[in-house]
Amino acid sequence: MTRMTRARRSLRALVVTVAALGIVAAAAAPAGATPTPEPTATATPSTTPTGTPAPTASPTATGTPTPTSTESPKKETPTGAPTSTTPGVPTPIPPATAAVDPWAVTPYMGWSSYSMQVYSGNGKWITADQLIAQSDAMHAKLQKAGYDYINVDAGWSDGVDANGRPTPSATLYPQGLKKVIDHVHANDQKFGVYLIPGIGPDVYNKAYPIAGAPGCTTHDIAKQPLTQADYWKIGYAIDFSNPCSQKYIDSIADQLAAWGVNFVKFDSVTPGSGISDGSVDARDDVAAWSKALKKHNIWFELSWALDINYADYWKQYANGWRVEWDVECYCGNEALTQWDNIARLFPRAADWWRHAGPGGWNDFDSLDVGNGKMDGLTPDERRTATTLWAVSAAPMYTGNDLTKLDQLGVDLLTNPEVVGVDQAGVPARPVSTTTKQQVWYALNKDGSYTVALFNLGRAESDITAKWSDIGLTGSATVRDLWARKNIGRADGSFTASDVPIHGVRLLKVTPDKGATVTVNDDAQGFSYGGDWTRNGGAEVAATSQPLTVNVTDTGTPAPPTSTGPTRTTSINDTDPGIAYSGQWGYSNGRNFGDYQDDVHYAEHPGSDSFSYTFTGTGISYLTELDSSEGEADVYIDGQFVKTISANIPSASHTAQQTVFTTNDLTDGKHTLRVVMKSGQFMLLDRLDVIQPSLIDPSSVSFDTKAPAPATFSVLRDPDEFTGITANGTVLKKGSDYTVSGSTVTLQPSYLATLPVGATTLNVGFRGDYLDDVHATTATGASVSYTFTGTGVDWLAPTGPDQGIVDVYLDGKLVKRVDTHSDTRRTQQKVFSVSGLRNGKHTIMAVKESGAVMRADALRYSVR
Repeated sequence: MTRMTRARRSLRALVVTVAALGIVAAAAAPAGATPTPEPTATATPSTTPTGTPAPTASPTATGTPTPTSTESPKKETPTGAPTSTTPGVPTPIPPATAAVDPWAVTPYMGWSSYSMQVYSGNGKWITADQLIAQSDAMHAKLQKAGYDYINVDAGWSDGVDANGRPTPSATLYPQGLKKVIDHVHANDQKFGVYLIPGIGPDVYNKAYPIAGAPGCTTHDIAKQPLTQADYWKIGYAIDFSNPCSQKYIDSIADQLAAWGVNFVKFDSVTPGSGISDGSVDARDDVAAWSKALKKHNIWFELSWALDINYADYWKQYANGWRVEWDVECYCGNEALTQWDNIARLFPRAADWWRHAGPGGWNDFDSLDVGNGKMDGLTPDERRTATTLWAVSAAPMYTGNDLTKLDQLGVDLLTNPEVVGVDQAGVPARPVSTTTKQQVWYALNKDGSYTVALFNLGRAESDITAKWSDIGLTGSATVRDLWARKNIGRADGSFTASDVPIHGVRLLKVTPDKGATVTVNDDAQGFSYGGDWTRNGGAEVAATSQPLTVNVTDTGTPAPPTSTGPTRTTSINDTDPGIAYSGQWGYSNGRNFGDYQDDVHYAEHPGSDSFSYTFTGTGISYLTELDSSEGEADVYIDGQFVKTISANIPSASHTAQQTVFTTNDLTDGKHTLRVVMKSGQFMLLDRLDVIQPSLIDPSSVSFDTKAPAPATFSVLRDPDEFTGITANGTVLKKGSDYTVSGSTVTLQPSYLATLPVGATTLNVGFRGDYLDDVHATTATGASVSYTFTGTGVDWLAPTGPDQGIVDVYLDGKLVKRVDTHSDTRRTQQKVFSVSGLRNGKHTIMAVKESGAVMRADALRYSVR
């Protein structure tokens, strides 16, 4: 039995003792992320437009100079500077102006009891004396840095009142919970409690009258036939088509508000919490609780491992949502957490970053970094965890015993510049997750960048942030935020030397005068009016295709190899692009016929998974079939596809077998994720990626005794061809190769430098900026962005399905741009203006004609 399984069973025992109490049972149930999850199939949600960042107000017009000529592939039709009332010009659809809950403009900061309940082995650790002690310790040590929430997790309630509402435990709070809450408030702090969906069997059976709702009882509101409401099967689902149901939720929220509660953690929310197949769905509960709590300005936090396919729904109703399973290691009083539980958050942060912003935040669970003797992390790992929370704009709440913080813990939690990064509310994104040395960045509202350099590897390493990777051209001034000191100016890149194992450097990068900043279409600050979707087949990803050069010295070159419509690239399990989550092992030399004679293997159902992001139209997962293997759930782009099995009772190490394949995806960037569901082992041997052919032929020949040029054709628009590399070295156009139309010719002078045998070159093709776009089919749909600078370029795709776009600057229509082209082209400069007065300006593009308009990136000049 694993350590996590033992923890799960011990917590289940607590559930049994309170299962009859209804919603109060939620207050006493084990907190959210129960260890050793068993994810299930994900029901496909309704298609909705992607969520967009809250719009920024347009500044006052500042005098718009005439735009300069552009590099658009199609001619533009200037219109002078017409106003928006010009005949024939569509009225721009303004951005949606969703109200932001004023109490959730920034991520909250505070403390949660659950880590200590687990660590102590005592679910009743949350006594009045303990909570008061934690409040006082926070007031003395952390509050000046912004920490002000005291949140009590499962176990605070053990009964209900005459109206079926949860009541605080008289044993834990002999003078009443209200006295504890008053003490917390007197410390100028806020107080939170814990609940789950549904209604308990005892509350249902006793038919309590619902407060403030004559004629309504708790027996009336259960969904019939009775169905499961939560992960632990504690309560029954509520029928929210009955008006009495909302009144019941309102009555509990009113009671909480009367006590002075400021925060509710709502656990076991589905889809998510280990159940995403639609069999348990708490979305109606979420909507009802949101409505009830919002009246009282109570923060509403969802837990746990929320299904990202419903991100827009969570954003509509909640102020935060847990994105992963528990951070606790469930290892008794040995430690609160462990490095693996921190490391597995990096891929989740990469998935969720664009969904966080004012009003709602990605929750990473407790930041347990306050005491090295109990955290379970090294000092470097503690700093790295704090940095990940901060750059992700995640709620910074610790689970340590605040009365026992060590000095490093206090320093980590209260560094004003690091806390400032978190409270700026701009989640960072990774340049790439295909390496253990990762660069994450965020473009701040003041025009500076936050850049974090994470070493997730097993050895010290230098880590370089290239300015071009974060959208910056030119030089910048660099500041070390942990050290709180300026480093100096860096031109083009910055390298952090000897970053320790599981260590980090955190920087503020401020572009210097004359630099340019490129902003992607999904960055915070873009505002979209009308119906827009991100990607969905509208994007073109950057990609490359290998070209094999066969060099001989016989006097007779080998014939070229023709290319079919598609090609297959095999990816070994050791490829750095594969992200392993959980605890994986590696085995080679097994002699069972594995691809490249090695595999990765997992042993923990529910918590072990792998993901791989690829560009193409399909992918296959190959592993061995064996009696020790079980089932796994497969997701493509976050949506459940199917459950697969590698379990064949009669099989024994049958290698390189395809257990999953899909080949009908839209050509573009996709992510495969496979989660272990059952069995003793899950293995990954190889992935086969299916992609359209980009060149023809796929191999050419050269003979040293009969030297001649070697040619191949590019099958995409020749303007998208970006060049050729060999082992990372860029070949020189003009001397190593030439281009004429769609024909590329490798010169004999270069080919003669290659050794006899086969050499692989990579032929590259450009894609949309960062491989994504937003697209709309609605006439009048708008996209806008406010920047501070002296000029701006609009970089956008062109294509045969696109048409005229009207460009506004500071509220005035300044140009009409034709974005039509005969073939799909990426990153075209379709509009440019320079010489603006230095200050804030707003550029807006509005769809006038064509089947679709695509928005990609903006590039502005820093004064």
